[in-house]
Amino acid sequence: MLSEAEKTFLLQLARSSIVAALKGKRAEVPADVPGELTKPSGAFVTLHKGGELRGCIGYIESVKPLAETVKDVAQKSATEDYRFSQVSEEELADIEIEISVLSPLECISDIRQIEVGKHGLVIELGGYRGLLLPQVATELGWDRETFLNQTARKAGLAPGLWKHPEAKIYIFSAEVFNERKAK
Repeated sequence: MLSEAEKTFLLQLARSSIVAALKGKRAEVPADVPGELTKPSGAFVTLHKGGELRGCIGYIESVKPLAETVKDVAQKSATEDYRFSQVSEEELADIEIEISVLSPLECISDIRQIEVGKHGLVIELGGYRGLLLPQVATELGWDRETFLNQTARKAGLAPGLWKHPEAKIYIFSAEVFNERKAK
């Protein structure tokens, strides 16, 4: 669990990284990073505008220290999410940042291990891979099977292909926080 100070640090880092990216500058992680944030962790940064999704990119695995991961994916969420045009400097004041810090992935063999609202999902099959964060199922009121079907769809697979004998299903949890709750 991250402290409130660490969450605030990450939210401020995400916003300053987005500002730097929009100005064509390179963002830097400050030297005074709290200890927990130097440990490798997967994370996603989700941007909302007026309650609607405006960008979301992340790293599933722990490839970099958490602070570096948040810096990178915040910039990418604002500038590289293929589903949206780049965030403009003018709209930045209306953008709310949400960060999801991920636990390591756990491969499961029984879908009854999935707790909707607690777990996020990754489904892999034949070179396809899709991920949905835990809060997605809760926000949309999905049950377990709908969550599995939608994650398969996100992977570019037909609904129900999560049942394929070669499909791999992973669960993870996420510590989710945003600017609204931090204020």
